[in-house]
Amino acid sequence: VQLVESGGGLVQAGGSLRLSCAASGLTFSLYVMGWFRQAPGKEREFVGRITWSGGVTYYADSVKGRFTVSRDNAKNTVYLQMNSLKLEDTAVYYCAAGSTSWPPARYDYWGQGTQVTVSS
Repeated sequence: VQLVESGGGLVQAGGSLRLSCAASGLTFSLYVMGWFRQAPGKEREFVGRITWSGGVTYYADSVKGRFTVSRDNAKNTVYLQMNSLKLEDTAVYYCAAGSTSWPPARYDYWGQGTQVTVSS
């Protein structure tokens, strides 16, 4: 199983980025997909997740209204649209494939992460 994130980079505060996570080696449509992030010196934290069909999403309070998780099961890809970025959004962002429950009891597979840096 491979999860490969892309789309990270440097952006000014108030700007937008769209992260992608391409999955292979698993039946993508059976997995809840989640996004997490880890800032320097901090623990990894939950950002958002999406159901198997993409009909339901759930977000951390810190990103609600600014970030949107979506997925394209035909492309085995999950996305994280990030708008109105803040300095505190700077982190390495990871996608993960969760167990087949909502919310997932665990996340079975993880990507390698992509760096997002927000500058003032």
